Formats: sequence, structure tokens, C-alpha cells
Amino acid sequence: MNPPRINRGFPWRAGNRFDLLINGDTFFPAMLKAIDGAERRIQLEMYLMASGAVADRFIKHMTAAASRGVKVQLLLDAFGAMGLDARDRERLLKADVQLAYYNPLHLRKLEKNLFRTHRKLLLVDDVVTFVGGAGITDAFIGPRAWRETMVEVKGPVVADWAILFRHNWAYWTQTETPPTPPTPPRFDDGLPGRVACNKGEAHGEIKRDFILRLRRARRLAWTSSAYFVPSRKVRRELRRAARRGVDVRLLLPGPITDHPAVRYASHRYYARLLRHGVRIFEYQGRFMHTKVALVDDWVSIGSSNLDRWNLRWNLEANQEVDAAIFAHKVEAMLRHDLDHSLEIAYDQWRQRSPLQRLKERFWGKFDLRLARLSTRGYQQPPPDDQ
Repeated sequence: MNPPRINRGFPWRAGNRFDLLINGDTFFPAMLKAIDGAERRIQLEMYLMASGAVADRFIKHMTAAASRGVKVQLLLDAFGAMGLDARDRERLLKADVQLAYYNPLHLRKLEKNLFRTHRKLLLVDDVVTFVGGAGITDAFIGPRAWRETMVEVKGPVVADWAILFRHNWAYWTQTETPPTPPTPPRFDDGLPGRVACNKGEAHGEIKRDFILRLRRARRLAWTSSAYFVPSRKVRRELRRAARRGVDVRLLLPGPITDHPAVRYASHRYYARLLRHGVRIFEYQGRFMHTKVALVDDWVSIGSSNLDRWNLRWNLEANQEVDAAIFAHKVEAMLRHDLDHSLEIAYDQWRQRSPLQRLKERFWGKFDLRLARLSTRGYQQPPPDDQ
């Protein structure tokens, strides 16, 4: 069954409220509180969900909601949810939670397994949405918790998040697309917001929007990304903005990361960016997992990294906001992160060891080979005709 097409791109909508939720000890309680208050529907689309203390809490709260008659729908990425054990899956199903999987793994056509939904969104009663970069795992709690940001969203833009989830859900459950709920009312003091989506490289709104904003940047362009393997166009616009005098900063993971190979692959871009005035900072003490872009008064927060692997193969979704009051909050958050980071100096970088350079070359070539896989005719599985 092919779902109906979604109109390409969502519009800017006025009258929304956006609350920054910084780190798991803030956003997990807020998400669970919303689940507890649900009256009609809970919808969760998640890349990473693994059994543990966090997953146990979510399962308890979602099954409790289902027991009081709330419709609970979970769309999990088939690869990202491999860490969710059989017992936890059975707990969900026994409680009448509807469970579906995006792109089940293929044994014969391994290249198809590259295509994933990397989105992270929780939608409750079609009136509040939580979006960002977090997964339902224990990595986001404890003294060495991954540094992460989510956004609580209310207002008219929630209707677009509802459309996004429903369309994906309808395809992977082979059901008709549920009717779109009424658009939530505007807040008089609300802000303009827009849902930006990626469906592989052919429908790359998130990257296009970022590039357009970089071209118009006048004051600053700060970006944090858990994985930094940017396209040639993105690298070029970062350099051009820096040469115009824009304060261009990249906030990237330091030695603590879940994918060291990706960090080495990203290092091969440092020298040229630094030479053209881009400032690069590596976060210290724990893993920097946030996906945040700030260009003057425009903000984009969600699931998408500055990583061509994400942008080429994944379904991604970000919340865009264009308002000075929210941009100032994001700038303050990023300044705090920069204070816990080590800036990379160009002269120092040129003196890195031969072993470091060897790792960069090796993983850089590996990255290029992976990129070529996606140009061999394999198509992103439906559903989004964004």
C-alpha cells in the first residue's frame, strides 16, 4: 500500500511556543509527564531504543496510558531498536501498545539496511511534541550522560509533526493514513516555526535550509553536531561565511564518542576550515551528541547531524525557529558548551602526529567508499514523498 503524497515542504507557522530541554535529567521527566497526562493518543517515532532503566520507565508509563484507554503507537527503527530485548517488546504488546518497525533488516540486499529513520519525536494528544536528538537509552542519564538537547513544541506547528508521524506509521503498518487532527490554536505571544525534513539526499530540506542561512549570515553561525562529515557545499559555505567576517564555530565531539572512526574521518576537513577562519571546538568530559544550528536569529534543532551519511540515507526531521528571543537562549546554551570545550588552533593542528594523519586517511577513504554505495541505484524505502 502506497500512502498518499505529502505536499513538498511544510510552511512557516506563527504562534508557537518552544522550550529548550537540556540533558536527559530535564527532557526525560518532561516527556514522561506528558505521557502521564495523555487523554487520547501517544505517538513515538524513535531511532534508538534499548532495554535499560530509561526504556523501563517509558514502557511503564506507556503501558499505564494504554491501560486507561489511550491509543499508544510506537514506530521504532528496526536497526536502532535491536537493543530492545524480547521481554520488553512483549510487555508493550501485552498492554495493547501498537508496535511497528521501520525498514526491517534484509539479509540478501545488505545495502538497503543503510536506510533508517533517524527521527526522534514524541507526539501527545496532537497538542505537544518533543523533538531533538535523544534516544530512549541509558546513555542519556548518569554522571557521564551524553550531552543532548530536546525541544518541547506547542502550537500550530504540532499539526505538521502529526502529519509526519501519521504518514510514516501508515506505510509501515500497512494501514490508511489517519485523518489529520485540527491545527492547535496560536499563542498570542508565540513564535514562528517550521518543520524541516530529509528523506535521503534527494529531498534534503535540512541541508538546503542550512546552506541558505549560511549565505545570508551576518553575525554568527554556530553549529553543534555529533558526527561531522559535511558535504562539499556545506564546507564551502562555512568557509565563505568566515571570510565575510561571520563568527563561524563548530562544536564537535572530543575524544569521548561512540564512533571514533567518524571523528577521524571528520578530522581531514579541519585544516582547510581553520585556515579560512572557521573556529573548531571539541567538547570535553563526555560525548557531545546535540544537533543544533544557530545562524543569527534562526535555529534548527532535531535529529540531523552535519553528516552526509545521515543526509544521504536517513529520514531526519528538525524544528526550525526564526526569532531573536529563542536564538538568544540557544546562544547562551552553546556558550556554556563552548566553555567546556577545547578550541583547536590551526598551528597546533598542523603539528599532529603521523599516526593521527594515517587514521584520518584510512577512515576518510572508508567514508568515501560508503558514500559510493548510495549512488548504485538503491532507493530509500517509502514513505515520505516530501
